Amino acid sequence: MNPLRRNGLSRQARARLGLERGERVLAHAEAAEGTLVATTRALHLPDGHAAPWETIDRARWGESGFRFTEEGVGQRVYTIAHPGRLAETVQERVTATIVVSNRYSLTGDPGGPGFTLVARRPPGESDITWRVHLDEGVHPDDPRLNEVVPRALAALRAQTGV
Repeated sequence: MNPLRRNGLSRQARARLGLERGERVLAHAEAAEGTLVATTRALHLPDGHAAPWETIDRARWGESGFRFTEEGVGQRVYTIAHPGRLAETVQERVTATIVVSNRYSLTGDPGGPGFTLVARRPPGESDITWRVHLDEGVHPDDPRLNEVVPRALAALRAQTGV
């Protein structure tokens, strides 16, 4: 390996990242769309966008490549033939941001429609953000949510101390 290329990442790819002070490259992979780079702070995408780990949800690897949902942005799909260490790094980094995750039913039936309360924290930070993820088929305007979510959140916070 060329000693001037850390982690096998080209100078051009590293230069386009605009890494923050202390941010380190952990893994990368070539996609048909360009290079994806996992750092200690975010997943850097070929279009120049850096998706912070705490905003990545539902990351999946399959024969067609890598797909994930970024909160506030939507689903992204990349064709990656050889993910190398990127797959395990994404899994580890996303999981590490989850402080608490608990699913609740709106009907009392554990298999019924409901929601999941998730507390997430950015890497190296102490601020926690709570999110409500609705099950497929649950509409955001469902009046039961206004009643059940605040109670569930208060109980979960009391139980976990988060």
